[in-house]
Amino acid sequence: MIVHLLRFGFHEETTEEQKAEVLATMRRTASVESVSFSTVGQNLGDASEGLTHAYCVGIEDLAALERYLHDPVHLDGDPRILPHVAKIAIGPDVADESDPDLRDKIMALHEAKLAAYPEWAQLMDTVPEVRIF
Repeated sequence: MIVHLLRFGFHEETTEEQKAEVLATMRRTASVESVSFSTVGQNLGDASEGLTHAYCVGIEDLAALERYLHDPVHLDGDPRILPHVAKIAIGPDVADESDPDLRDKIMALHEAKLAAYPEWAQLMDTVPEVRIF
């Protein structure tokens, strides 16, 4: 199982209605077939960093992760979500698998997505602060 975690904060000008839309879109993404479990809501960590919300999904394995990354629901959701995100912390992800190369394999899947969808890469570049753990 791979557990993927995002912590994020909204732009100051994002309205409560827009925040609710973003969270609903994230819940829709988290409900695709490749996701085993999920939670979307408030970040219970230190909010002083501006990371007020979180998105967490459990994905069975690398094959499921690849399906998740390319799922049309996921691809449709990001353009609705990312314009409202001021900062995002990606990870650290967690896995119950002992493969020492798992992180590199996951990053290779992300790199392949960037190559396959250059518009997605451009969209990610619009988020003012991105940290990957």
